[in-house]
Amino acid sequence: MRVTVHGFDYYNTKTGSVESGGSDKIAMWMLDTDYDGRSLYPRQVFFPMAGENEGWARLAKNLKAEIDEERIEAYRGAVLLPFEPGEHRRIAVKIVDDRGIESLKVVDLPE
Repeated sequence: MRVTVHGFDYYNTKTGSVESGGSDKIAMWMLDTDYDGRSLYPRQVFFPMAGENEGWARLAKNLKAEIDEERIEAYRGAVLLPFEPGEHRRIAVKIVDDRGIESLKVVDLPE
């Protein structure tokens, strides 16, 4: 399976309304491919707004680890890497936008 994030919704406490943001406003997002309804266990983490020396690239540099440039580039996007659904048949996508506002979407997968 693959997941693509197109944007997010959040509740604006100042206006009392639900507002939307596009994928260009997502600073970080992660996927739990087997969400149990209690704990989010991120199995894939993306930094779409990260520059060349930020996100996973920065972490690898700080850890003095070798980095796979192709893999780092894949983790800057809005399309998850392919995955197999887990036993709970449910995924959770957590998004943090460019202002630090968090959103969580839980989706039941078909059998």
